[in-house]
Amino acid sequence: MDAAAAARRLRAFKRWMLARGVVCSDALRLDASDPLGVHVRAVAPIHEGDLVATIPRGACLTPRTTGAARPIEAAELGGCLALAVAVMYERARGGDSPWDAYLQLLPDRESVPLVWPADEAERLLAGTELDKIVKQDREFLCEDWKECIEPLISSGELDVHPDDFSLDKYFSAKTLVSSRSFQIDDYHGFGMVPLADLFNHKTDGEHVHFTSASDDSDSDDEDDDEQSDASADDQSTIENPTNSPSGSRVDDEDLEMIVVRDANEGEEVYNTYGTMGNAALLHRYGFTELDNQYDIVNIDLAMVTKWCTSIFSSRHARARVSLWRNLGYSGCTSQDAEYFEISYDGEPQLELLILLYIITLEPDVYDKLICVARDLIGDEEHDTIRNVVKFVKGTSSTPNSKLNGHDELHDVMKKFLHSESICSALLSLADMRESLYGSNNLEDDEEKLQACCIVTERKLYHSLVLRVSERRILYRLRKYASSRSKTKKRKHP
Repeated sequence: MDAAAAARRLRAFKRWMLARGVVCSDALRLDASDPLGVHVRAVAPIHEGDLVATIPRGACLTPRTTGAARPIEAAELGGCLALAVAVMYERARGGDSPWDAYLQLLPDRESVPLVWPADEAERLLAGTELDKIVKQDREFLCEDWKECIEPLISSGELDVHPDDFSLDKYFSAKTLVSSRSFQIDDYHGFGMVPLADLFNHKTDGEHVHFTSASDDSDSDDEDDDEQSDASADDQSTIENPTNSPSGSRVDDEDLEMIVVRDANEGEEVYNTYGTMGNAALLHRYGFTELDNQYDIVNIDLAMVTKWCTSIFSSRHARARVSLWRNLGYSGCTSQDAEYFEISYDGEPQLELLILLYIITLEPDVYDKLICVARDLIGDEEHDTIRNVVKFVKGTSSTPNSKLNGHDELHDVMKKFLHSESICSALLSLADMRESLYGSNNLEDDEEKLQACCIVTERKLYHSLVLRVSERRILYRLRKYASSRSKTKKRKHP
């Protein structure tokens, strides 16, 4: 969209806000001059506690307010799928839609990996945390369209042209729902909230939060405790702190936009979508942040098993993993995959260290652990950890290995899990994980990122930010292992 067209659509949206009762403070300015999209800027200082916008719930586009509400309810669609149908339907209505001026301001689709050309996504995301996820997303959405959207069109209840509900249009609508929707309340469910979705995200740097109006002016502290900008689904949310029963109408209550951190004149005003790493940000919203401290790298259990098999045997791997499970341990799970997280600073997940400890145990110590394994399992996780700490201490050759009562159990455990064999295993796993990115190295990616333009090479830029961040974490993992390993130091990027 060129600058002139963007300015025209922004003017139309402002008229629409006025007509629908959406109020935006004079201290804020909607700016359409940025090629990356509309954003919000302060034209006067704003201060903590200021009310800078109110949005009637009836102005939000939801499965309840759309003209397709009855067919959506009859088809028993819910959540983001129902909202995607509402967005497609209102777009199909064009100028007849009550939300036309709002929808015209939005891009046709957000540039999330879901809608990147398949070959390009595969090339740009190779090795990253999104590599498999995006492929799975496409499969799931195709199934949703086939099982839910296609029958809805065939029924004729929506009275729209089938092309307006094509698979491609569904993907486009899903990108908007993924990146812009809010969980409003029990009655409306997920919805598109005009004005609220124009604020860009900044991790730990937001200026505004959203909440619903309350008749009790003394309940601000309680509301702040209850409100959240990210639901369990990682969706932005607007909590309803009132005692309205589930399913009741709350259209008479405006959504409020409250300043939680001062902003000076000329500053961009940010919201937050929650504390997310770059993989989640790119996946859902189509952008990344440099030096995002919430970034992680995952190492699959399958990769650990593969490494174990290459060093020992398949039988050894099965037996050691089985003992690890018998102690009550498991990794993180997502979409039928089990994995371990490596944190931003290169610290491996405790469960991985315990598994590597068990894998690399000498046969005699392994036999002892088998004999006492059942006795180590406590009623709570921390009880099991404490018991395993005692066992590790008893078999450790590390001098002066004393427990500090003030240390966290997890930290204490990690102090005892830095044997030469475990650190060597971590280095090997880091190499295996690194190999997934291809033949180039960290320095190559850093140079490409330096030369990349975020405006003209958006997909390349954000995929590089993600990959560079992940590879730096693997570098820190190597440093973490090498600093405590007695093996000969190896050269790493």
